[in-house]
Amino acid sequence: MTFRLPDALQTSDDAAAIHLLKRYFGQPYLSPGCADGAYFDTWATDIDPFRFTADDLIAIKFLSVEAPKTAVRALLRDRADEFSRLLVELGPDRDLACEQKPLDHGWLGWHLMRELRTIPGVGTTTASKLLARKRPRLRPIWDSVVAAVTDTVQEQWEPLREALCADDRALHHRLLRLRDRLGLPEAVSALRILDVIAWREGKDRGL
Repeated sequence: MTFRLPDALQTSDDAAAIHLLKRYFGQPYLSPGCADGAYFDTWATDIDPFRFTADDLIAIKFLSVEAPKTAVRALLRDRADEFSRLLVELGPDRDLACEQKPLDHGWLGWHLMRELRTIPGVGTTTASKLLARKRPRLRPIWDSVVAAVTDTVQEQWEPLREALCADDRALHHRLLRLRDRLGLPEAVSALRILDVIAWREGKDRGL
């Protein structure tokens, strides 16, 4: 399993990373011209961490994902209690960099991802964006652009955890410093900072 840093984070100079983040989130935050995806992290102020809501289905639309009708029914009605129980079992949000044990496929986070993917029409990208709404510090967003930039097409969650934990969580702390330098809200997690840098860099490459 591998994880490759985006080019903008390959050196200690933050200039390239800051440029990419400003283009996405706006400067100041959510100023005219920001990317639609910038609204994902703070859409709705009363996010329920233990139940999927209509606001979550709206939020993922800002990331160019449309929840299928099957997901609307499953998450908001037919299987709402089941997914609420799984979110409770997974526990509260926490930083992926603080997870000490490898995320093997018996881990509760993987179980929840698998159950989301049992909903017809919900693939890995949609499932990751839904779970990232509930656990933004723990679940990275997966899509083909970010996977190509970070060399995580086959496996993302565990290689990223290892990278964030390395060197006394140096990468994790750097991502938070970048967030703070731009004045972004705390709701924008370290994982999202990395996701945006990788995605914006990949789009610039034409991926």
